[in-house]
Amino acid sequence: MRIVIIEDEIKAAKSLAGLIAKIRPEATVETMLHSIESAVAYLNTNPPPDLLFMDVQLSDGLCFEIFRQVKITSPVIFCTAYGEYSMDAIKSNGVDYILKPFSASELEAAFTKMDNFRNFFQQREQSDWLELIRRLDKPESKTSFLIFHNNRYMTVRTEQIAFIYIKYDAPYIVTFQQQKYIISQTLEQLQAQLSPRQFYRLNRQYLINFDAIKEVEHYSGRKLAIHLAVPAEEQLTVGKDKMTQFLQWMENR
Repeated sequence: MRIVIIEDEIKAAKSLAGLIAKIRPEATVETMLHSIESAVAYLNTNPPPDLLFMDVQLSDGLCFEIFRQVKITSPVIFCTAYGEYSMDAIKSNGVDYILKPFSASELEAAFTKMDNFRNFFQQREQSDWLELIRRLDKPESKTSFLIFHNNRYMTVRTEQIAFIYIKYDAPYIVTFQQQKYIISQTLEQLQAQLSPRQFYRLNRQYLINFDAIKEVEHYSGRKLAIHLAVPAEEQLTVGKDKMTQFLQWMENR
């Protein structure tokens, strides 16, 4: 089995290749590509691989642009940090995805599904992929969250949320009115339900709303300092490894 990995984070690509080698030792990772541009160039000049692993957000944009420039006939397993917003569209087209960070068992399950549907994938027309792209480009996101606060239930609309953060292992929603509510979901679950266009995962503790960003400035050690309209309890920064991705997220509105 010939595999191509399209992933802009080199460490993540190498980690995935290592897991593939353990789970499917007979498989060969032909190349690891890190951008839309390099992926389009490779796929247009080489035979289709037996399987593509593809990150959703690459260094130069969303991976869906690849489908607009290349006729994809290989099955694709998406590796994404954005989770369930695309699940229905992807699964209805027979394509799987694994949510970062993923386990060996999740990768094995994705391989099993690919094995079961390999012939189906190879017979899909380009129009099917384009329909998938259109549906993924317009994901459905949560519009509000149910909160239990002061012994009563209430809803907080997503546009009211300035940021969500973890404190003492508990997630808190902070609104633009500087109200703070604890919520009984993990940060990963909340991120999966919010629009990746509107909310960005800065780190393991903070998920911020684009509309809450007041100012971004260069910080020591090749970092960016993020200043929000609603004060956070600590200085928020983006490291150099995520700087390009963060700035592209801000630009691609």
